[in-house]
Amino acid sequence: MADWISFWNSDHPIYVNARHRDVHYRKVAADMRRYVPSSDATVMDYGCGEALHADVIAEAAGRLILCDAAPNVREKLAARFTRLHKVSVLSPKDVTAMRDHSLDLIIMHSVAQYLKPGETDGMFALFRRLLKPGGVFVLGDVIPPKVSPLTDAAALLRFAAAHGFLVAAVLGLVRTVFSDYPKLRAALGLTLYDEAAIINKLGAAGFTVQRAPENIGHNQARMTFVATPA
Repeated sequence: MADWISFWNSDHPIYVNARHRDVHYRKVAADMRRYVPSSDATVMDYGCGEALHADVIAEAAGRLILCDAAPNVREKLAARFTRLHKVSVLSPKDVTAMRDHSLDLIIMHSVAQYLKPGETDGMFALFRRLLKPGGVFVLGDVIPPKVSPLTDAAALLRFAAAHGFLVAAVLGLVRTVFSDYPKLRAALGLTLYDEAAIINKLGAAGFTVQRAPENIGHNQARMTFVATPA
């Protein structure tokens, strides 16, 4: 595989079984829902992945836009939510064509690590343009340089033990070692930021930023930031 989009577009081994996939997306959706500002808000989850429980977010909003770069993921999302008229599925190209100041809330969770710094700058500028005055951008799952794969593995095992898939998680971690993921991670790398670096980066894009008390999702070694247009 040549890039991260190809990996996420494939039948990858990140989720160890159906139980893991379900509780992961349920947790993420519940955490994201807390940021929805009102029942008529227009919300975008950018880089949403499979978003199995996006309906949880949509229930609290007026409209939910799901955007993912992987075509196979978008196809599955469109089929899953075809009867939920609040939900739209867009490509990144579609999002760039949206009108200015059209969104109340943008969430980008567990995506920044797969983007080069220049790509992230472009993304932040786009989101600054799309947000309404008083809108909010939530950047989740930012990985600090000090967080190692072993830290991530330990967080997964704790999550698995709490949700009844510990044995599957152990076996899944072994499978991941022999999958394309570590090879791709070694070849392409992940982009890591400490707290000051991401605050400066968002500030340069025109945001006022603060770190959230908790990260979205199960891994509290990673960081979530809440940004508003300056």
